[in-house]
Amino acid sequence: MKQSSDALRLLGAYDALVSRRHMEWSAAREFEEQIGAGGQGAVFLSHRSGSAGFRLPVALKLFSPEPYESREAYLREMQRITSVASSVAAIQHDNLVDVHNVWEVDGISLMEMEWVDGYDLRQLLTPDSLKQIQERATRRRWTRLNEHIVTAGGTQPRVKPALAIAIVRACLAGLSALHRDGIVHNDLKPSNIMLKRSGNVKLIDIGSALSLDDVPDEIPCTPEYAAPEVLEGEPASPQSDLASLGYILLEILSGTHPFGGMRYARLLTSKKAILDELPGYLPPEEFAYSDLLIPLLRKLVDPDPSRRFATADEARLSDEGVLAIEQELVKSDLSSTYEKDIRDWMLEVDETPDQPTGPQDAETTIPRPKRES
Repeated sequence: MKQSSDALRLLGAYDALVSRRHMEWSAAREFEEQIGAGGQGAVFLSHRSGSAGFRLPVALKLFSPEPYESREAYLREMQRITSVASSVAAIQHDNLVDVHNVWEVDGISLMEMEWVDGYDLRQLLTPDSLKQIQERATRRRWTRLNEHIVTAGGTQPRVKPALAIAIVRACLAGLSALHRDGIVHNDLKPSNIMLKRSGNVKLIDIGSALSLDDVPDEIPCTPEYAAPEVLEGEPASPQSDLASLGYILLEILSGTHPFGGMRYARLLTSKKAILDELPGYLPPEEFAYSDLLIPLLRKLVDPDPSRRFATADEARLSDEGVLAIEQELVKSDLSSTYEKDIRDWMLEVDETPDQPTGPQDAETTIPRPKRES
Protein backbone atom coordinates (compact mmCIF):
# COMPACT_ATOMS: atom_id res chain seq x y z
CA MET A 1 0.00 0.00 0.00
CA LYS A 2 1.39 3.37 -1.05
CA GLN A 3 1.36 5.87 1.81
CA SER A 4 0.65 9.57 1.50
CA SER A 5 3.32 12.14 2.30
CA ASP A 6 1.53 12.98 5.59
CA ALA A 7 1.54 9.33 6.59
CA LEU A 8 5.23 9.05 5.77
CA ARG A 9 5.99 12.09 7.92
CA LEU A 10 4.10 10.48 10.81
CA LEU A 11 6.05 7.27 10.32
CA GLY A 12 9.29 9.25 10.39
CA ALA A 13 8.25 10.93 13.64
CA TYR A 14 7.42 7.53 15.13
CA ASP A 15 10.77 6.04 14.12
CA ALA A 16 12.63 9.08 15.50
CA LEU A 17 10.83 8.83 18.82
CA VAL A 18 11.53 5.12 19.14
CA SER A 19 15.20 5.68 18.33
CA ARG A 20 15.54 8.65 20.71
CA ARG A 21 13.89 6.80 23.62
CA HIS A 22 13.15 10.10 25.29
CA MET A 23 10.23 12.51 25.34
CA GLU A 24 9.11 15.59 27.25
CA TRP A 25 5.75 17.20 27.84
CA SER A 26 4.34 19.71 30.31
CA ALA A 27 1.67 18.73 32.85
CA ALA A 28 -0.98 21.17 34.05
CA ARG A 29 -3.32 20.40 36.97
CA GLU A 30 -6.43 22.33 37.99
CA PHE A 31 -7.42 22.22 41.68
CA GLU A 32 -11.08 21.50 41.01
CA GLU A 33 -12.39 20.70 44.50
CA GLN A 34 -10.86 20.36 47.94
CA ILE A 35 -11.63 16.84 49.15
CA GLY A 36 -9.52 16.66 52.30
CA ALA A 37 -7.42 18.56 54.80
CA GLY A 38 -5.23 17.67 57.75
CA GLY A 39 -2.10 18.49 59.65
CA GLN A 40 0.11 17.85 56.61
CA GLY A 41 -1.80 19.97 54.11
CA ALA A 42 -4.73 19.84 51.70
CA VAL A 43 -5.99 17.32 49.13
CA PHE A 44 -7.69 18.37 45.90
CA LEU A 45 -9.54 16.57 43.15
CA SER A 46 -7.84 17.18 39.82
CA HIS A 47 -7.55 15.56 36.40
CA ARG A 48 -4.69 14.29 34.31
CA SER A 49 -5.39 15.41 30.75
CA GLY A 50 -4.07 14.01 27.48
CA SER A 51 -4.74 14.22 23.77
CA ALA A 52 -8.09 13.60 22.09
CA GLY A 53 -10.00 14.60 25.24
CA PHE A 54 -8.43 12.01 27.56
CA ARG A 55 -9.09 12.78 31.25
CA LEU A 56 -8.19 10.77 34.35
CA PRO A 57 -9.34 11.91 37.81
CA VAL A 58 -6.49 12.11 40.33
CA ALA A 59 -6.00 13.30 43.89
CA LEU A 60 -3.35 15.95 44.59
CA LYS A 61 -1.92 16.32 48.08
CA LEU A 62 -0.12 19.58 48.80
CA PHE A 63 2.24 19.39 51.76
CA SER A 64 2.12 22.53 53.87
CA PRO A 65 5.40 23.94 55.28
CA GLU A 66 3.55 25.36 58.31
CA PRO A 67 4.51 22.56 60.76
CA TYR A 68 8.24 23.01 60.06
CA GLU A 69 10.57 25.48 61.72
CA SER A 70 12.70 26.04 58.63
CA ARG A 71 12.82 25.50 54.90
CA GLU A 72 15.59 22.97 55.42
CA ALA A 73 13.46 20.93 57.84
CA TYR A 74 10.58 20.95 55.33
CA LEU A 75 12.84 19.82 52.49
CA ARG A 76 14.34 17.01 54.59
CA GLU A 77 10.90 15.67 55.45
CA MET A 78 9.71 15.99 51.85
CA GLN A 79 12.73 13.98 50.72
CA ARG A 80 11.86 11.26 53.23
CA ILE A 81 8.21 11.21 52.15
CA THR A 82 9.23 11.06 48.49
CA SER A 83 11.47 8.07 49.17
CA VAL A 84 8.61 6.24 50.91
CA ALA A 85 6.19 7.22 48.13
CA SER A 86 8.53 5.70 45.55
CA SER A 87 8.50 2.41 47.46
CA VAL A 88 4.71 2.42 47.79
CA ALA A 89 4.29 3.26 44.09
CA ALA A 90 6.28 0.17 43.17
CA ILE A 91 4.10 -2.17 45.28
CA GLN A 92 0.91 -1.79 43.21
CA HIS A 93 -1.44 -3.72 45.48
CA ASP A 94 -5.23 -3.82 45.04
CA ASN A 95 -5.77 -2.71 48.66
CA LEU A 96 -3.33 0.23 48.55
CA VAL A 97 -3.82 3.61 46.94
CA ASP A 98 -1.76 4.01 43.76
CA VAL A 99 0.90 6.74 43.97
CA HIS A 100 1.52 8.33 40.56
CA ASN A 101 4.18 10.98 41.15
CA VAL A 102 5.75 13.48 43.52
CA TRP A 103 7.04 16.82 42.29
CA GLU A 104 7.84 20.32 43.49
CA VAL A 105 6.23 23.62 42.48
CA ASP A 106 7.61 26.87 43.89
CA GLY A 107 9.31 24.89 46.63
CA ILE A 108 6.08 23.12 47.69
CA SER A 109 5.88 19.33 47.38
CA LEU A 110 2.83 17.74 45.76
CA MET A 111 1.90 14.07 45.59
CA GLU A 112 -0.36 12.81 42.82
CA MET A 113 -2.37 9.73 43.71
CA GLU A 114 -5.21 7.62 42.45
CA TRP A 115 -8.60 9.19 43.03
CA VAL A 116 -10.66 6.53 44.79
CA ASP A 117 -14.30 6.49 43.71
CA GLY A 118 -16.22 5.90 46.92
CA TYR A 119 -16.40 6.93 50.58
CA ASP A 120 -14.14 6.59 53.57
CA LEU A 121 -15.31 4.87 56.74
CA ARG A 122 -15.45 8.14 58.67
CA GLN A 123 -17.93 9.55 56.14
CA LEU A 124 -20.03 6.40 56.17
CA LEU A 125 -20.24 6.07 59.94
CA THR A 126 -21.40 9.56 60.86
CA PRO A 127 -24.48 9.71 63.12
CA ASP A 128 -26.70 11.19 60.38
CA SER A 129 -25.74 8.76 57.61
CA LEU A 130 -28.21 5.98 58.52
CA LYS A 131 -31.00 8.47 59.13
CA GLN A 132 -30.54 9.90 55.65
CA ILE A 133 -30.67 6.43 54.11
CA GLN A 134 -33.70 5.35 56.15
CA GLU A 135 -35.68 8.38 54.99
CA ARG A 136 -35.48 7.31 51.36
CA ALA A 137 -34.87 3.54 51.27
CA THR A 138 -37.68 1.06 50.69
CA ARG A 139 -38.58 -1.14 53.67
CA ARG A 140 -37.05 -4.19 51.97
CA ARG A 141 -33.74 -2.46 51.25
CA TRP A 142 -33.65 -0.92 54.72
CA THR A 143 -34.18 -4.33 56.35
CA ARG A 144 -31.42 -5.93 54.30
CA LEU A 145 -29.03 -3.06 55.10
CA ASN A 146 -29.64 -3.45 58.85
CA GLU A 147 -29.38 -7.23 58.85
CA HIS A 148 -26.28 -7.65 56.70
CA ILE A 149 -24.35 -4.40 56.30
CA VAL A 150 -24.71 -1.56 58.80
CA THR A 151 -27.11 -0.69 61.61
CA ALA A 152 -27.50 1.71 64.52
CA GLY A 153 -24.78 1.63 67.19
CA GLY A 154 -23.98 3.40 70.41
CA THR A 155 -22.93 6.85 69.17
CA GLN A 156 -22.54 6.12 65.45
CA PRO A 157 -23.57 3.40 62.98
CA ARG A 158 -21.85 0.05 63.37
CA VAL A 159 -20.87 -2.49 60.71
CA LYS A 160 -22.24 -6.01 61.00
CA PRO A 161 -19.52 -8.49 62.06
CA ALA A 162 -19.22 -10.44 58.81
CA LEU A 163 -18.68 -7.31 56.71
CA ALA A 164 -16.44 -5.73 59.37
CA ILE A 165 -14.18 -8.79 59.25
CA ALA A 166 -14.10 -8.69 55.45
CA ILE A 167 -13.06 -5.02 55.51
CA VAL A 168 -10.31 -5.76 58.04
CA ARG A 169 -9.09 -8.70 55.94
CA ALA A 170 -8.64 -6.37 52.96
CA CYS A 171 -6.81 -3.85 55.15
CA LEU A 172 -4.50 -6.58 56.43
CA ALA A 173 -3.69 -7.57 52.85
CA GLY A 174 -2.69 -3.98 52.11
CA LEU A 175 -0.64 -3.75 55.31
CA SER A 176 1.09 -7.02 54.52
CA ALA A 177 2.23 -5.62 51.17
CA LEU A 178 3.57 -2.47 52.87
CA HIS A 179 5.29 -4.34 55.69
CA ARG A 180 7.03 -6.76 53.33
CA ASP A 181 8.74 -3.73 51.81
CA GLY A 182 9.67 -2.33 55.23
CA ILE A 183 7.00 0.40 55.15
CA VAL A 184 4.76 1.25 58.13
CA HIS A 185 1.54 3.14 57.31
CA ASN A 186 1.62 4.92 60.69
CA ASP A 187 -1.76 6.66 60.39
CA LEU A 188 -4.49 4.05 60.09
CA LYS A 189 -7.89 5.53 60.97
CA PRO A 190 -11.41 5.36 59.52
CA SER A 191 -10.85 8.36 57.22
CA ASN A 192 -7.87 6.54 55.66
CA ILE A 193 -9.88 3.43 54.71
CA MET A 194 -11.82 3.88 51.49
CA LEU A 195 -14.69 1.70 50.33
CA LYS A 196 -14.97 1.91 46.56
CA ARG A 197 -18.23 1.76 44.65
CA SER A 198 -16.80 -1.33 42.94
CA GLY A 199 -16.73 -3.10 46.33
CA ASN A 200 -12.96 -2.93 46.84
CA VAL A 201 -11.27 -1.59 50.00
CA LYS A 202 -8.20 0.65 49.85
CA LEU A 203 -5.80 2.08 52.39
CA ILE A 204 -5.09 5.69 51.46
CA ASP A 205 -2.88 8.62 52.54
CA ILE A 206 0.69 7.44 52.90
CA GLY A 207 1.88 10.92 53.87
CA SER A 208 2.72 9.76 57.40
CA ALA A 209 4.16 6.41 56.29
CA LEU A 210 7.78 5.66 57.14
CA SER A 211 10.49 3.25 56.19
CA LEU A 212 11.87 1.07 58.95
CA ASP A 213 15.30 1.97 57.54
CA ASP A 214 14.71 5.69 58.10
CA VAL A 215 12.53 6.37 61.17
CA PRO A 216 12.17 10.13 61.80
CA ASP A 217 12.79 11.70 65.20
CA GLU A 218 9.26 13.09 65.26
CA ILE A 219 6.35 10.82 64.44
CA PRO A 220 3.11 12.26 62.99
CA CYS A 221 0.07 10.23 64.06
CA THR A 222 -3.56 10.46 65.12
CA PRO A 223 -3.54 9.85 68.90
CA GLU A 224 -6.95 8.11 69.13
CA TYR A 225 -5.72 5.40 66.77
CA ALA A 226 -2.02 5.28 67.71
CA ALA A 227 -0.60 2.32 69.64
CA PRO A 228 0.38 3.07 73.25
CA GLU A 229 4.10 2.63 72.53
CA VAL A 230 3.85 5.24 69.76
CA LEU A 231 2.13 7.65 72.16
CA GLU A 232 5.09 7.16 74.48
CA GLY A 233 7.51 8.12 71.71
CA GLU A 234 8.65 4.71 70.55
CA PRO A 235 9.15 4.16 66.79
CA ALA A 236 6.13 3.03 64.80
CA SER A 237 6.26 -0.60 63.68
CA PRO A 238 4.18 -3.21 61.86
CA GLN A 239 2.73 -4.14 65.27
CA SER A 240 1.64 -0.53 65.89
CA ASP A 241 -0.20 -0.60 62.54
CA LEU A 242 -1.98 -3.76 63.73
CA ALA A 243 -3.02 -2.04 66.97
CA SER A 244 -4.46 0.89 64.99
CA LEU A 245 -6.44 -1.52 62.81
CA GLY A 246 -7.66 -3.29 65.96
CA TYR A 247 -8.98 0.01 67.37
CA ILE A 248 -10.78 0.62 64.08
CA LEU A 249 -12.32 -2.87 64.16
CA LEU A 250 -13.47 -2.25 67.73
CA GLU A 251 -15.06 1.03 66.67
CA ILE A 252 -16.91 -0.28 63.63
CA LEU A 253 -18.17 -3.36 65.51
CA SER A 254 -19.43 -1.39 68.50
CA GLY A 255 -20.66 1.82 66.90
CA THR A 256 -18.72 3.82 69.48
CA HIS A 257 -15.48 5.81 69.38
CA PRO A 258 -13.54 4.04 72.19
CA PHE A 259 -10.94 6.77 72.68
CA GLY A 260 -12.67 9.79 71.19
CA GLY A 261 -12.03 13.11 72.91
CA MET A 262 -9.64 11.71 75.51
CA ARG A 263 -6.64 13.71 76.67
CA TYR A 264 -3.19 12.15 76.51
CA ALA A 265 -2.96 10.67 80.02
CA ARG A 266 -6.40 9.07 79.95
CA LEU A 267 -5.88 7.93 76.36
CA LEU A 268 -2.69 6.10 77.25
CA THR A 269 -4.21 4.55 80.40
CA SER A 270 -7.31 3.40 78.50
CA LYS A 271 -5.28 1.75 75.77
CA LYS A 272 -3.13 -0.08 78.28
CA ALA A 273 -6.26 -1.39 80.03
CA ILE A 274 -8.23 -2.20 76.87
CA LEU A 275 -8.07 -6.00 77.17
CA ASP A 276 -10.35 -6.03 80.23
CA GLU A 277 -12.89 -3.84 78.42
CA LEU A 278 -13.22 -5.73 75.14
CA PRO A 279 -16.35 -7.83 75.89
CA GLY A 280 -18.29 -4.73 76.87
CA TYR A 281 -17.85 -3.18 73.45
CA LEU A 282 -19.71 -5.93 71.58
CA PRO A 283 -23.46 -5.23 71.33
CA PRO A 284 -25.65 -7.85 73.10
CA GLU A 285 -27.10 -9.11 69.82
CA GLU A 286 -23.59 -9.94 68.62
CA PHE A 287 -22.56 -12.01 71.66
CA ALA A 288 -22.77 -15.10 69.47
CA TYR A 289 -19.63 -13.83 67.74
CA SER A 290 -17.68 -13.16 70.95
CA ASP A 291 -15.76 -16.44 70.95
CA LEU A 292 -14.50 -15.56 67.47
CA LEU A 293 -13.98 -11.82 67.76
CA ILE A 294 -12.43 -11.43 71.23
CA PRO A 295 -9.29 -13.54 70.51
CA LEU A 296 -8.74 -11.60 67.29
CA LEU A 297 -9.17 -8.24 69.00
CA ARG A 298 -6.89 -9.23 71.86
CA LYS A 299 -4.04 -10.08 69.51
CA LEU A 300 -4.49 -6.83 67.62
CA VAL A 301 -4.76 -4.35 70.52
CA ASP A 302 -2.67 -5.96 73.27
CA PRO A 303 -0.75 -3.09 74.96
CA ASP A 304 2.43 -5.15 74.66
CA PRO A 305 3.43 -5.19 70.98
CA SER A 306 5.30 -8.48 71.46
CA ARG A 307 1.97 -10.19 72.26
CA ARG A 308 0.22 -8.94 69.14
CA PHE A 309 0.23 -10.85 65.89
CA ALA A 310 3.78 -11.07 64.59
CA THR A 311 2.73 -10.00 61.09
CA ALA A 312 -0.29 -8.81 59.14
CA ASP A 313 -0.29 -12.16 57.35
CA GLU A 314 -0.55 -13.96 60.69
CA ALA A 315 -3.50 -11.74 61.64
CA ARG A 316 -5.10 -12.63 58.34
CA LEU A 317 -4.31 -16.34 58.01
CA SER A 318 -3.67 -17.87 61.46
CA ASP A 319 -6.13 -19.89 63.56
CA GLU A 320 -6.96 -16.71 65.51
CA GLY A 321 -7.02 -14.53 62.42
CA VAL A 322 -9.76 -13.18 60.21
CA LEU A 323 -9.71 -16.05 57.69
CA ALA A 324 -10.55 -18.55 60.44
CA ILE A 325 -13.46 -16.33 61.52
CA GLU A 326 -14.73 -16.08 57.95
CA GLN A 327 -14.61 -19.87 57.62
CA GLU A 328 -16.75 -20.23 60.75
CA LEU A 329 -19.20 -17.66 59.41
CA VAL A 330 -19.47 -19.62 56.16
CA LYS A 331 -20.32 -22.77 58.12
CA SER A 332 -23.07 -20.84 59.91
CA ASP A 333 -24.31 -19.31 56.64
CA LEU A 334 -23.47 -15.85 58.05
CA SER A 335 -20.58 -14.86 55.82
CA SER A 336 -20.54 -11.55 53.99
CA THR A 337 -20.81 -11.35 50.22
CA TYR A 338 -18.27 -8.57 50.81
CA GLU A 339 -17.97 -6.76 47.48
CA LYS A 340 -21.71 -6.97 46.81
CA ASP A 341 -22.50 -5.75 50.33
CA ILE A 342 -20.14 -2.79 49.89
CA ARG A 343 -21.62 -1.98 46.46
CA ASP A 344 -25.13 -2.10 47.95
CA TRP A 345 -24.03 0.20 50.78
CA MET A 346 -22.47 2.66 48.31
CA LEU A 347 -25.66 2.61 46.24
CA GLU A 348 -27.74 3.61 49.27
CA VAL A 349 -25.31 6.40 50.15
CA ASP A 350 -25.16 7.68 46.57
CA GLU A 351 -28.93 8.01 46.49
CA THR A 352 -29.18 10.09 49.66
CA PRO A 353 -29.87 13.80 49.03
CA ASP A 354 -26.83 14.91 51.07
CA GLN A 355 -23.64 12.91 51.07
CA PRO A 356 -22.50 12.21 54.63
CA THR A 357 -19.58 14.18 55.98
CA GLY A 358 -17.87 14.04 59.31
CA PRO A 359 -15.03 15.56 61.30
CA GLN A 360 -11.50 14.55 60.45
CA ASP A 361 -9.42 12.86 63.13
CA ALA A 362 -6.75 15.35 64.08
CA GLU A 363 -3.09 14.46 63.69
CA THR A 364 -0.32 15.46 66.04
CA THR A 365 3.42 14.90 66.21
CA ILE A 366 4.93 12.67 68.88
CA PRO A 367 8.68 13.22 69.48
CA ARG A 368 10.77 10.11 70.01
CA PRO A 369 12.57 9.99 73.32
CA LYS A 370 16.31 10.58 73.28
CA ARG A 371 18.35 7.45 73.73
CA GLU A 372 21.65 7.24 75.57
CA SER A 373 24.46 6.22 73.24
